[in-house]
Amino acid sequence: MAPFTFLFVFFQCFFPLISSTAAAAAVQPPLAPALYVFGDSLLDSGNNNHLPTIARANYSPYGANFPTGNTGRFTNGKTLADFVAEFLGLPYSPPYLSVKSSIPVTGLNYASGGCGILPETGRAYGKCLHLEEQFDLFEKTVNSELPSHFNNPEKLEDYLSKSIVAVAIGSNDYINNYLETTLFNTSQRFSPEPFAQLLVDSLSRQLERLYNIGARKVIVFEIGPIGCIPSITRKYKHNGQCVEDKNQIVTYFNNRLLAILTNLTTTLKGSNFVLGHVHWLGYDAAINPSKYGMADATNPCCTAWFNGTSGCIPLLKPCPNVDKHYFWDGYHLTEAMYSLIAARCINDKSVCIPLNLKDLVDV
Repeated sequence: MAPFTFLFVFFQCFFPLISSTAAAAAVQPPLAPALYVFGDSLLDSGNNNHLPTIARANYSPYGANFPTGNTGRFTNGKTLADFVAEFLGLPYSPPYLSVKSSIPVTGLNYASGGCGILPETGRAYGKCLHLEEQFDLFEKTVNSELPSHFNNPEKLEDYLSKSIVAVAIGSNDYINNYLETTLFNTSQRFSPEPFAQLLVDSLSRQLERLYNIGARKVIVFEIGPIGCIPSITRKYKHNGQCVEDKNQIVTYFNNRLLAILTNLTTTLKGSNFVLGHVHWLGYDAAINPSKYGMADATNPCCTAWFNGTSGCIPLLKPCPNVDKHYFWDGYHLTEAMYSLIAARCINDKSVCIPLNLKDLVDV
């Protein structure tokens, strides 16, 4: 057979096979039907754009490395929730308040910057959605907006039971409440441990409500090391990299989380409440940044208001090596840090406990 003829026959026979295999791979179904997101500015993808608040990130340089620019995400690029969506094979969960027509069945984001577990947290900055309000909206979604997409209640129930829910909240209850002594007297009314118990008890009730709405696979992330963020390190005198007494007070909260999540999993049939055990990871990266490919775990990448302790000043050019920075502004992490945390939660059972995300989608 002539070489040309051989090549022609080869491609005629095998190229369609290769093409069909590639096409099949490209249309693999997602690992979960939907991703629902709740929390604060660490996960907010734009809900605060639609609320009367100064806690917004819908301007440059926010979104400097996001494909569509600034969206309301409080970082330079993708958030932790975005990386989780990518792993699941889902589109990014859009902010609930931005959806004007039929809601997507691939998930929604209800997170709201500035808010917390307690209803009063965040009020000083305008309107935000505290956790109970976020769950109110989710209940409305499940009861009034999702049923039209399913033939019967059983299929909706099955869909919800297989969907992934991510919750990251509580840091503002400390930063914008307990430690904000000019606006709140919370620290006068509660010492650190009773305050942590107050937050955990409230969160536990809300998570049980989330189960009753239909969620079954839930990841709840710890509060990160707030004593290491520029907003704290530049306000309080301290020795070393972080303000350790501020890290200690959130540890009282974090140390109570695993017990309530284990109890919920044990008592609520068919549920899996997973702990996002990320405080130690964030702290280790702050103390040993080079271990994680970081060069700067002290300064915000963008030029931030009030000596680097707040949000980015509009339109100013950020640092050139953002992937080497831990902090984006005075409060929030860079995309690089969110990528690190997400990768460990997806693969590592010492970060997401007792199931990593790979295992959670399979149960």
